[in-house]
Amino acid sequence: MKISRTGIENFTRCKRCFWLDAVKKIAAPFGPPFTLNLAVDHLLKNEFNHYRNIQTVPPILQAANINLIPFQHPSLNDWRENFIGIRTHHQATGLDIAGAVDDIWVDANKVLYVVDYKATSKEGFVSIETGWGVSYKRQVEVYQWLLRQNGFAVSNTAYFVYTNGIKGDGYFNDRLNFTTKLIPYKGKDTWIEPALLEINKLLKSQVSPSATMDCKQCEYLDKALNLFNPAASIC
Repeated sequence: MKISRTGIENFTRCKRCFWLDAVKKIAAPFGPPFTLNLAVDHLLKNEFNHYRNIQTVPPILQAANINLIPFQHPSLNDWRENFIGIRTHHQATGLDIAGAVDDIWVDANKVLYVVDYKATSKEGFVSIETGWGVSYKRQVEVYQWLLRQNGFAVSNTAYFVYTNGIKGDGYFNDRLNFTTKLIPYKGKDTWIEPALLEINKLLKSQVSPSATMDCKQCEYLDKALNLFNPAASIC
């Protein structure tokens, strides 16, 4: 069975929602795609591909005195493609694990650095220490683990290229200005192996895990079940 990076994140956030999706095929509802974020992602890939093609340190890295260049590899386009991604077969569970990375940089010693693009529009400085930051950290840790499983030397340091759309007092005039911040993060992937073992057990279970205390989806589901059938069970 294939487990995506998103599936691992869903398991980490709520085991019951993960079980409902993976075992009972009841996926949680989701909102519309973040098309503006996708546009920024596309443009960032174009930008870093330019420096990949000429094998030069990008200006944002030069300004930070970081001597890395975008990594060239025949499989890079696949690694960046949703539903393909970097893949590995996990021997201990028999699961196929995959995740689509935004970018990879490399140093002079051929050590790889996972890179993730993020876009938002908020007051003040962007950070990975609040809000969705904990999920972002787990995301790059999974990519680090996947690359290591494929035999690459991978730095514990990952980088977030985080762009922030500025809300000013002027007019739109078909232009939105951004400030971009480079945020380093030291990842630890030791949690992934135990998580995969627990995921494997959960996939074989026909008994629903307990609701996660702060999961809004679980809260909604329990209230809906009690409203229409107080004696109903999730499994």
